[in-house]
Amino acid sequence: METKFKKVIFENGRVFHGKGFGSDNEKVCEVVFNTSMVGYQEILSDSSNCDQIICMTYPLIGNYGLTDEDYESKMPTVGGFIVREYNDNPSNYRYTRTLADVMAEDGVVGIEITDTREITRMLRNEGTMRAIIVDENKDEKEALETLKNTPIKHNHVEEVSCKKLWYSRTTNYKYNIIAVDCGIKRSMVRQLNAKNCNVIVVPYSITAEEVLELRPDGMFISNGPGNPEDVPCVVELVKALKGKIPMFGVGLGHEIIALAYGAKVSKMKFGHRGVNHPVKNLADGTIEIVSYNHSYVVDKDSVKGIDLEITQENVLDGTVAGLKCEKDKVFSVQHHPEIAPGPKDNHPLYDTFIKNVEDFKNERGDLNA
Repeated sequence: METKFKKVIFENGRVFHGKGFGSDNEKVCEVVFNTSMVGYQEILSDSSNCDQIICMTYPLIGNYGLTDEDYESKMPTVGGFIVREYNDNPSNYRYTRTLADVMAEDGVVGIEITDTREITRMLRNEGTMRAIIVDENKDEKEALETLKNTPIKHNHVEEVSCKKLWYSRTTNYKYNIIAVDCGIKRSMVRQLNAKNCNVIVVPYSITAEEVLELRPDGMFISNGPGNPEDVPCVVELVKALKGKIPMFGVGLGHEIIALAYGAKVSKMKFGHRGVNHPVKNLADGTIEIVSYNHSYVVDKDSVKGIDLEITQENVLDGTVAGLKCEKDKVFSVQHHPEIAPGPKDNHPLYDTFIKNVEDFKNERGDLNA
């Protein structure tokens, strides 16, 4: 395979040179870093990463290929990958395709750069910024002009959400759950199916009336990309249904629930991305290692005086990691519990959601009676 040399130019003017793999596209995207040691296929196919270039801090990427069963979405929407070393000869009996082949087919650009640690330090110190990946012979001034003149997109959820509702049924089901698709991961649907739930995945633009017509027992608001303030229709959906139906929000869904109750969100300097972040349960003091993938965070002070209470905090920086409204049977977490690190097939937060559905029925009657 012919080596193609590329470079990545950041909006602060810094340039890094390397070898290209995947698509030959030019890409202008926000660049973020991810500290995961494994899971590049899940990162590639996680819609929360829509139009982002991911700088992987773990040095070796591609060494176990991609497996058909492990995708989190139908089609990758990530902008690109920056890696230290790309391996195009996977050693894994399950793999069906190489990472570069899939990236080339889906328009995802990659670049192999010797010092990804320097890029990570730059993003950590200066904050998340945009960059452009181009061919090595591209004029840098011209590339910087393209970077500066490319508008920032604000419709990422619209891009990744389903256009029509779809069903994921299970045998011996007990509950019907609406899942609002802001960029939902397949593993989240599987977790709900494993809890005896038939899941109806619906577009982010669904109305409260349309939700109630589907006669659900509960509502799940999924993860997704971008700023929660860019999807006011989902915020209004939660406002209209809180207290009428149990809810569980994850990632972007957590931030949307916070906005619906009157809290505020703000963009972080460089976000949280990785599978090794500690959060503390404020009820019992236990620490859990979780998977994070977000740029926005709920402002802690804005939670005071509203119908939400903080249930979890990030140990490293004290940011809000979980919220709940006991009376409405609504709760949310900033992290992604379906990853379930450790010897657990299902994360207990999904059990909490099911218990809230059952308690809600017992207290207020069956919504579908």
